[in-house]
Amino acid sequence: MISTFEVIQRILMAAIIGGLIGLEREINNRPAGLRTHVLVTLGATLIMLISIDGFNLPGFESVDPSRLAAQVVSGIGFLGAGTIMVRGNSIDGLTTAASLWVSAGIGLGLGIGYYLASILTAAIVLLTLMSLGLFEKGIFKRRYKTLEIIAIGRPGIIGKIGVLFGTYNISIKDIYISNNNYRQEVGIMEITFILKIPNIFESYKFYQDLYRIAGVENVIYEGETIRCSNGDINP
Repeated sequence: MISTFEVIQRILMAAIIGGLIGLEREINNRPAGLRTHVLVTLGATLIMLISIDGFNLPGFESVDPSRLAAQVVSGIGFLGAGTIMVRGNSIDGLTTAASLWVSAGIGLGLGIGYYLASILTAAIVLLTLMSLGLFEKGIFKRRYKTLEIIAIGRPGIIGKIGVLFGTYNISIKDIYISNNNYRQEVGIMEITFILKIPNIFESYKFYQDLYRIAGVENVIYEGETIRCSNGDINP
């Protein structure tokens, strides 16, 4: 039987480690954050503790205790699937789903007292989520460019911009639409495009055509405002 002190220690370690992983997800505004990861890690730890001690009771000697813990691995998939969202051609939430799955594994490891592997895994998970995320952004920043367009919300304006991108062989990786910064101006919205631009690109002509689209008020490329005056482009 596991001592009371050991039970408390494993439960508290699960709460702390699950909280650290969840905090990183919370900071990055992901679907499953601090509370979800703490609950998943705690639940997995509790199930493992039950598997160890619960089946030592009279009448349970012939039961395989590993079956209960095994259900955590498959069952966590349903929770992880709820964090995955498909938006057009992009999929969000895969990393959060994976962090939930590995949090359950860490919880099982802590529950059985496998401290070294559990803590090492938690450290690598945090390193992966925090440091490798910045590393990925650094790599993709070289491949993808940001184009912000301030425009009047006319019907079909995004479609016309998309057609123009296609004309210049520009691929859209992602798109964000917001009007939070322009509440005073009714009908004005900010459209942010994450784009992959070809090596051979006539930027001067592209910006001219972009400003010719009815409703386009301002264009900002990689933080630099591109102005159009009398048909001339002034970066």
